[in-house]
Amino acid sequence: MLTAALGFSIMGGAAKSLKGSFDAGQLVFWRNLIGILALAPGLIARPPVQEGGKLRRLAFRGMMGTIALYTLLYCILHIPLGTAMSYNLTSALFIAIFGFLFLGEYHGRNVLFAVLLGFTGMLLIYKPVMHFPWYYHFAGLVSGIVSAVAYITLGRLSKYYDPRVIVLSFLTLGTLVPLFTMGLHSWAGLPADGLFIVAWRWPVGEEWVAVLVLGLAALFGQYFVTKAYGSDKAGVVSVFGYANIVYSIFIGMALGDAFPDWMSLLGITCIIGSGLVIALQKKKNRLVPEGNK
Repeated sequence: MLTAALGFSIMGGAAKSLKGSFDAGQLVFWRNLIGILALAPGLIARPPVQEGGKLRRLAFRGMMGTIALYTLLYCILHIPLGTAMSYNLTSALFIAIFGFLFLGEYHGRNVLFAVLLGFTGMLLIYKPVMHFPWYYHFAGLVSGIVSAVAYITLGRLSKYYDPRVIVLSFLTLGTLVPLFTMGLHSWAGLPADGLFIVAWRWPVGEEWVAVLVLGLAALFGQYFVTKAYGSDKAGVVSVFGYANIVYSIFIGMALGDAFPDWMSLLGITCIIGSGLVIALQKKKNRLVPEGNK
């Protein structure tokens, strides 16, 4: 999950660099098309060995991931990167809520405290502002909720599918959906809305570099997040996604941002603390005999 967070942080920076040139739907298309082209040779060279048989669930995960990506990139293009990532990482809170209400994955007060501590740290670092139009905030909230659903589904698909196939389902739908809406704009004359209905656009010049980084970094992150959520319960794994914030701070500093202020440093401490609480709780649960839990 720490490796995945690094990939998504780089993806966010690449997307932000394309602001003013591409709409969210266009970035969704190129991000996923590049991912397919990079993933396909490995699948051909080493075909997946899997049980399969859960195509509906696989398609559902792919669609949830596509919607989450649409809303995340839309936020990245229109509000500060930190605020956009803050909304997306509320998925950890929704995972904990959904896991408790529907899946029986409540891990105790310590883990709940860790999730809240991590979210508090995220707010301290990015200090989200509320003066943007309401629909940007709504898109950010949808991003967090739908990401939570997609991540929970990952753990249940890992028993049946190779991680690369799960990623491929997301990439395929994430390519076909924007391609279809581009067709609606071009052939049916539907007006572009900057989100789902967009016009076709080729990258030009240096934009190709940013688009390639966007797609490859996202594929890198998607592969490792799939591995992470397939190896443990979503409520445990999601907390480590807060590392996205730490990575983003240092990536921002490398691009010229100022060193974090005291409030941001306190936020980093909260995030690290949340990961330690989760790690200690996992160790404790493994040491307790099954009959005594």
